[in-house]
Amino acid sequence: MTHPPPDLGASAERTRLAWRRTTLSAGVLVLLAARPAFGPGAGPGQWIAAALAGLGWSALVALAYRRARALRRHPPFPGRRSITAYALTTVALAVLAGVIVTL
Repeated sequence: MTHPPPDLGASAERTRLAWRRTTLSAGVLVLLAARPAFGPGAGPGQWIAAALAGLGWSALVALAYRRARALRRHPPFPGRRSITAYALTTVALAVLAGVIVTL
């Protein structure tokens, strides 16, 4: 009994699209986090929060680009460290957003 070969193309494409979607969602979060920094009463706290959010988003874009390149290979290269770094950066952005909302 032979098994058909796995369809690596569709799963890699879905994964690449999911990473892109997460990066775009984080971009919206960063824009919301940066908004208070441009207000009339903005201070160093708002500027630092906006800078940290921008830095986190830049890291997400770089990791997503690296992962997308690894997914283009046949078979796709497993991205253990990229996935861990992406998850940690996403959690850090969520914590930062929580801090911004509570301030």
